[in-house]
Amino acid sequence: MRQLRKVIARILCVSALLTTGLVATDTAARAAVPNRWGFAYVDVPNGIPNLAHQAGSWPAAFNVSVATPPGGVTLVRFPQIATNGGVAHVTAVSDGPHWCQTLWWGPSGPDQFVAVRCYRYGGAPVTIPFTVVFEESSGVLPAPQAFGYVHYSGAAIATQFNSAGGPPNVVAPGPPGIWTVTLPGLGSPGRSGGVQVTARDPAQPARCKVGGWASIPGAQVVQVRCHNALNVPLNTGWSLTYQRERAITGAAIPPKNFAYTFDHSPASAGPYSPLPPAVNHNSQGSLNTVQTAGAGLRLVIFPRVGVLPDHVQVTAFGAGPEYCNLLTLWGTGGLTATVRDVVCYNAVTRVNQRSLTSYTSAF
Repeated sequence: MRQLRKVIARILCVSALLTTGLVATDTAARAAVPNRWGFAYVDVPNGIPNLAHQAGSWPAAFNVSVATPPGGVTLVRFPQIATNGGVAHVTAVSDGPHWCQTLWWGPSGPDQFVAVRCYRYGGAPVTIPFTVVFEESSGVLPAPQAFGYVHYSGAAIATQFNSAGGPPNVVAPGPPGIWTVTLPGLGSPGRSGGVQVTARDPAQPARCKVGGWASIPGAQVVQVRCHNALNVPLNTGWSLTYQRERAITGAAIPPKNFAYTFDHSPASAGPYSPLPPAVNHNSQGSLNTVQTAGAGLRLVIFPRVGVLPDHVQVTAFGAGPEYCNLLTLWGTGGLTATVRDVVCYNAVTRVNQRSLTSYTSAF
């Protein structure tokens, strides 16, 4: 217990440094991809979460562990991958109107910690399962592959990466709760790739989403929209990751099995394969499909890539305050990953909503 208190104290110190901007950040690393990555499905408040759904760039003898001290903030420890940079995403796994957000992330000794808190609509904290992924990248990628991320503190870019190796990413604030993110050099003639967005706020409930997305030849341009616990636009911090023919982990040697899709027609009963094909990528050349599973529920199937350990992230898309999570743990078997289901809400009501889903195996 004394050792746990010491670890928590060190983590809280890191949190304060990160919040006040006193920890140096790597804003434009240009070495050789990869750097560090890890993911987990956190289904326990303390201890080692589900081993079938955690993996990372650490040595085989290590595991992810979590601790939830008084106050309800879950501290996720990714072993042996400490860094001051990178980006993190979380997705709630729940059958209720909940979401999860990061509070902060940073190193403590050799390990990387990500602090996560989950809320129900209205702002009451809850302890529920969630998925979390952390990664740090550097270097360049040959087209058409592309990868980029931005961690925005709420006032400025804190860390970023762009695999084109040219000009840095740009964030332009707009009206309250709206930002335009430009990822230069990662463009495409038509919409291509996938996007994930997660709120980062240590002080208040916040949730963020993709408000809009344009793929142009010179750049990817993504609008980020954020709201508070009661659907009011909110200026807050957030993380954005863009992937094209790369896994969400951004590793140098990507896994052979990963996929992502953009469910842009949530009223379609399906099953359908979203178009253009470039937003419905499957690393094994198969066709991902989406279909209805009830009001506000979407069944997403990723064939031929389902290999444990694996991971899923979900982000809502659209101009309103809607948000999306995972209804329950996805299934993995027979080389198929079955997400049953993506569930979306407006306030506490399930609604059909556009969403982006990213799947990756560690292999």
